[in-house]
Amino acid sequence: MRSSRIWGLVLSALALAATAGFAASSDQGRTSHGIAMHGDLKYAPDFKHFDYVNPNAPKGGAVRLAAIGTYDSFNPFIVKGSPAAGIGGIYETLMAASADEPFSEYGLLAESITVPEDRSWVQFRLRPEARWHDGKPVTADDVIWTFETLLTKAVPFYRGYYGDVKKVDKLDERTVRFTFGGGTNRELPLILGQLVVLPKHYWETRDFSKTTLEPPLGSGAYRIGAFEPGRFVEYERVDGYWGKDLPVNVGRDNFDRMRYDYYRDGTVSVEAFKAGEYDFRYENSSKNWATAYDFPALKQGLVKKEEIPHDRSTGMQAFALNTRRPLFQDRKVRQALAYAFDFEWSNRTLFYGQYQRNRSYFDNSELAATGLPSPAEVAILEPYRGRVPEEVFTREYNPPATDGSGRIRANLREGSNLLRAAGWGIDKTSRKLTHKASGRTMEFEILLVSPLFERIVLPFKKNLARLGISATVRTVDTAQYRRRLDDFDFDVVIGSWGQSLSPGNEQRDFWGSDFADRRGSRNLMGIKDPVVDKLIEGVVHAPDRKSLVNHVRALDRVLQWGHWVIPQWHIPYDRLVHWDRFGRPEVTPTQGVQFDAWWVDARKAEELEAKRKGG
Repeated sequence: MRSSRIWGLVLSALALAATAGFAASSDQGRTSHGIAMHGDLKYAPDFKHFDYVNPNAPKGGAVRLAAIGTYDSFNPFIVKGSPAAGIGGIYETLMAASADEPFSEYGLLAESITVPEDRSWVQFRLRPEARWHDGKPVTADDVIWTFETLLTKAVPFYRGYYGDVKKVDKLDERTVRFTFGGGTNRELPLILGQLVVLPKHYWETRDFSKTTLEPPLGSGAYRIGAFEPGRFVEYERVDGYWGKDLPVNVGRDNFDRMRYDYYRDGTVSVEAFKAGEYDFRYENSSKNWATAYDFPALKQGLVKKEEIPHDRSTGMQAFALNTRRPLFQDRKVRQALAYAFDFEWSNRTLFYGQYQRNRSYFDNSELAATGLPSPAEVAILEPYRGRVPEEVFTREYNPPATDGSGRIRANLREGSNLLRAAGWGIDKTSRKLTHKASGRTMEFEILLVSPLFERIVLPFKKNLARLGISATVRTVDTAQYRRRLDDFDFDVVIGSWGQSLSPGNEQRDFWGSDFADRRGSRNLMGIKDPVVDKLIEGVVHAPDRKSLVNHVRALDRVLQWGHWVIPQWHIPYDRLVHWDRFGRPEVTPTQGVQFDAWWVDARKAEELEAKRKGG
């Protein structure tokens, strides 16, 4: 999907009585150029472009980017295979999200959206000029075929995301209506706006459930050009792209070519960047950020290294404990393991003090549960008293902390007490942590996909050994890692769940019982908790922003005290390093850096090339 894959999912209750571009009320709903989850749209019907782009950005030039591992498929929608980086750029969605509003969408493939006041259905009217790369029009049949195919053949995410859609109807060649059921779900019109539309006429003669290296047909600004599986893939901007002058596209998609080169791991990738093999990099390693870029090109100003703040939710990154394994089904055991992770020492010694500790699943936003629950949150949680940990009502959650010295005897003592309460103790003969009833020793594997994490996990392993726990660390290649995650074939992995400023239906895929056993779901921990399911539905069906915030905080508290993960860390800014050949807009929106609004500055590129040739 087009924006950061990531996909922004921000939900609020639309004030349908507001002007914000809506036509007069009728039994047939209100028709508009866009839709906001809560409140009014920022951009009027006659808007020309988003505020965070340069409408006069020049088109042209090429950009080289990096990917890690390998790829063997151009089908990113199914569980099988490893899809090529950047493949989403060949497709388009019905609506396009703005990056400077909590959750608002404006017409892309659709020229208008119609919803009734109760949001029990949504209707999209496709643009007559919308075209596939083969020149054929995008039709209502394409929309319906895509929706039905994603539900039946794609990754489990879609079945949860679109789970409340009960019917889809073709009203004419350019108009589609989705009818909802299962109660009020005010986010669904926006969720359907995020639907990636695929060409029915192309896929009818092909098996969608299989991987493919045949370049598929799209309608977006780019198409696949040259490629070599596992080594590189290049995307070419489409000449005569039908949507280049749409307000949501002006100032974006400025590169003529975008190439992704694949590297074995992050270390090789960094060295390739420094050698000038590619142009732009998001840096996710604090060690690299602190030490890897002290090289002549940076000192000479040929490379720029920048920290750009953002206001988006940082979500949760954590050690995910697989409760499908009997070892992790006891909450006390999961809680105990967290006392062996010394974040403060890691931050001081390994991360150069760059990170903040994760404590909420919705950090860096008003959605994070802090302090004791408010009266509104208590009202939401009260029906579940006795079915959730009592701490949900009586204590603020914070992960175990240390003084950063590396001396964590007090924490290990707390962990040992919890393990003892759960029936575990040190066997006098083997000196291993052993379950008193079953005689089983506590052993598990921490599965990694990047060697960069080994330096972080090995101290954790050492602390676990002091509790009598035998943990092994295994790093595997990207394809094997993906396969094992999809099959839930792991004990502990490092999971990451990005969050928007207004969570909704995607929470089912993250924590819902229905997804615990669905291959390829994001519920890595295997959470099966009826209370969590109820709280998720409260989030999905929240009628307004205030209710949404309270329901999200209530869900956050139950997830926190469930101890399903051992929280890690986050930063409230983007770390970028790039060769100085780009121009970019003056405004950085709420959601952070929008690289698709950058462009190649011809003068900078020429000067850079001349300096590099001169040594």
